[in-house]
Amino acid sequence: MSAATVMLAAGVAFLPYLAKAPLPLPPPSSDVLSVLLATLLVLVATLIALVLKSTPKLPPDAAPMKLTGDLMKDFMIVFEGLTKEVIADVNQYKLPPRTAEYMKRLMEYNVPKGKLTRGLTVIQAYKSIKKADKISDVEFRRAAALGWTVEWLQAQFLVMDDIMDASETRRGQPCWYLLPDVKLNAINDGLLLECQIYVILKKYFGAETELYVQLFQLIQETTHQTALGQFLDLTTSEPHKVDFGRFSLDVYSDIVIYKTAFYSFYLPCALGMRLAGVNDPKLYDLAKTICIEIGHLFQVQDDYLDCYGDPDTIGKIGTDIRDNKCGWLINRALAKCSVEQRKELEKNYAKGVDASAEAKVKKIFKDLDVESDFRAHEEAAYKKITAMIAEVKGMPSDIFTFLLEKIYKRKK
Repeated sequence: MSAATVMLAAGVAFLPYLAKAPLPLPPPSSDVLSVLLATLLVLVATLIALVLKSTPKLPPDAAPMKLTGDLMKDFMIVFEGLTKEVIADVNQYKLPPRTAEYMKRLMEYNVPKGKLTRGLTVIQAYKSIKKADKISDVEFRRAAALGWTVEWLQAQFLVMDDIMDASETRRGQPCWYLLPDVKLNAINDGLLLECQIYVILKKYFGAETELYVQLFQLIQETTHQTALGQFLDLTTSEPHKVDFGRFSLDVYSDIVIYKTAFYSFYLPCALGMRLAGVNDPKLYDLAKTICIEIGHLFQVQDDYLDCYGDPDTIGKIGTDIRDNKCGWLINRALAKCSVEQRKELEKNYAKGVDASAEAKVKKIFKDLDVESDFRAHEEAAYKKITAMIAEVKGMPSDIFTFLLEKIYKRKK
């Protein structure tokens, strides 16, 4: 209970005393009554202001929309509204009409085409902490807008990552940079996608200074961490020069934590926690520890699917072997291969689009039964994370269970 509420309750309780209680002392003068009444009115006004301040609000010019009660449909409805709002922000600069048309296409092609787990996790975390199966439309739109900032961040990373990795497909469609009228303009488009994050963030939370700064810092710090992870990924090995001396599972873990775990798992949880009013630093440390473990498992799965997944199912053609990636599979193979097998891997790893060389690497993976190692690792990681979740105190743990079950034994 706030101090203002306590003071108001005390003032209200005192009214009967003023009105009719028998007084052993002389009744208060009219001046005293006036002061008490004025104090009470101030307390009431303060309480009303606090209630109004704590009530979630949408920006006055938020795009009108009608929600349906269906989580995925409503999440997409919010996306459509956000694209309109981002375009309206661009239009204030009075640029040629093709600018807004291109922004719309950029957002619609790159932002909403994935599984959307990261964005939905923000909503799930908020509801979990609020202990509410259903939240108001205003609360949903705020949480969804915040969730979409993570999906925008993901889109930015993927647009740039595809250029650096010379990837061909992403989410079942040609990579953005491969479109004839885009090409290397995609580098600037990645920057535009990042800028749009802060347009959304300011619009929906800029009036709440403390919360806005906390959310801003979370996103900015995570962007920096992910860029550092990308740096590690790119510089651990040169594109076509194999040096397995640089590879190890410790190096791999650093890449995974910074490139994937922070933005894919910790950021959505932390944003939902901030929006729900969680301030205890220990709870954020706890969330980070669990999310790092979930993120590590997720990336190991990603490496497995890059090699063994069906391109039609996972939405992309795997390139880790040809791109000389310090992945889980190659590190596992190096830990158990013979001298001859290692030589064969050095000879055929990172040979670009040479299909025969890639096939020889996959044959060694098969001979070493790396696939069984992956299955065992997935089970062990699942049990470890489940045990960690069971020890959570001070906040609901179901958000972590939600994330873990989302990725366990995934096929894409």
